[in-house]
Amino acid sequence: MKLVTAIIKPFKMDDVRAALSDIGVQGITVTEVKGFGRQRGHTELYRGAEYVVDFLPKLKLEIAVAESQLDAIIEAIIQSANTGKIGDGKIFVTDMEQVIRIRTGESGEEAV
Repeated sequence: MKLVTAIIKPFKMDDVRAALSDIGVQGITVTEVKGFGRQRGHTELYRGAEYVVDFLPKLKLEIAVAESQLDAIIEAIIQSANTGKIGDGKIFVTDMEQVIRIRTGESGEEAV
């Protein structure tokens, strides 16, 4: 099993969720995060004063998946989150040793 972690722009969440639902993903954990990559933040004007926003708002999605679904999930995220502009985000894939559903005690792929 794998854990897919994607960092995306907040306004793309509805598109990503719809794309993942279409391919049968049943569970996603979403966290509001802040960060920066190559874009290094930006400057904004507020009440006539210019200031630097170092950390930009992003969403972090975490999805536990069976390896058989991995490629389809990655492709769905790329297609739905892509704007073609800097700051579109990243996808990280890590191995998951074990998953346990607390309510039933199921483990492995049955728990996902």
